Amino acid sequence: MQASHFLTSHQFSCTPHGLDTTHHRLSPPPSTVRFRPPPRRSITVAVAAPSPPLLKHQKTHSMPSEKIEIFKSLENWATQNVLPLLKPVDQCWQPQSFLPDPSLPFADFTDQVKALRDRTDELPDEYFVVLVGDMITEDALPTYQTMINTLDGVRDETGASLNPWATWTRAWTAEENRHGDLLRTFLYLSGRVDMLMVEKTVQYLIGAGMDPGTENNPYLGFVYTSFQERATFVSHGNTARLAKEGGDPVLARICGTIASDERRHENAYSKIVEKLLEVDPTGAMVAIGDMMRKKITMPAHLMHDGQDPHLFEHFSAVAQRLGVYTADDYADISGVLDRTVEIGEAGGINGRGKTCTGFCVRASSPGLESCRSELMRKLKR
Repeated sequence: MQASHFLTSHQFSCTPHGLDTTHHRLSPPPSTVRFRPPPRRSITVAVAAPSPPLLKHQKTHSMPSEKIEIFKSLENWATQNVLPLLKPVDQCWQPQSFLPDPSLPFADFTDQVKALRDRTDELPDEYFVVLVGDMITEDALPTYQTMINTLDGVRDETGASLNPWATWTRAWTAEENRHGDLLRTFLYLSGRVDMLMVEKTVQYLIGAGMDPGTENNPYLGFVYTSFQERATFVSHGNTARLAKEGGDPVLARICGTIASDERRHENAYSKIVEKLLEVDPTGAMVAIGDMMRKKITMPAHLMHDGQDPHLFEHFSAVAQRLGVYTADDYADISGVLDRTVEIGEAGGINGRGKTCTGFCVRASSPGLESCRSELMRKLKR
């Protein structure tokens, strides 16, 4: 469908009372991620929303240089406690395990493709909005490895360093790489989306990068990654649930398998944050407070297709509407602050650490609940 056509769609916006999901007749924006509906359908879904945020002032190298020694001292610990959370390649699933087998005779292969298309036929267009957004996020993986390799004291200095921090980053990237590969191929075979627009969006997103506010600081970086891995676990888990409810058990297994990887990776990054809370509680509390004050930025927040400046927020609004990733999930994931509350009660942090986390946490449970309420208020504005 050309962008000049009028169509029936949902227009999503946030209000003080939540999401407005009123039906509107609207003219689509200049560009869309267009979906090829099954023949009997007459609608096209436009993925769009407000302009991508302007990049905030970018601060760099905020960690005092002497703290690099902390990460050097934790190398043996990382080898023993973080690297075991990786899986050997021969024990990992691969995308081909979930996809039609191209080595089969042509008729058998096309039968498998037809079965895939038949299973996805009843899934709503909105579901594919979210699945495409998740796939584009996963496909921007080069940006995420680059971000981790900006962190002082833990970067891969040579590109093939045997340092456990660098070993983790490369192997984590290799495991994550399968996610985008699998989802992209599945979407291609489904015939439900405009792959040319998707591919342009991926290229624009990788070119734009991301601005998570981690300041080359591994304290901030590991708080960010532990939060984000949890967020992707929740998102993929919910797309798995919706696929199962929609009658596609294979897609449900795909999304659930990706979610399992994300959970394992979350465990690794959470272990790192917990260890920092143990060896440098004040520094870790300052980092957690800093990242929560900034409000965690989603890794694909600069998603853009080259024409439509409103892509990411409407993707987020559809995810909220379907219950794939919501303001409640954001607030719940910030439960990492529970651990900071325990430390505050134990007297393990100094005045600066308590001041830096004062944004939403006092050393008490009511403080944490206040933080959650504030996050919900901000996200639903």
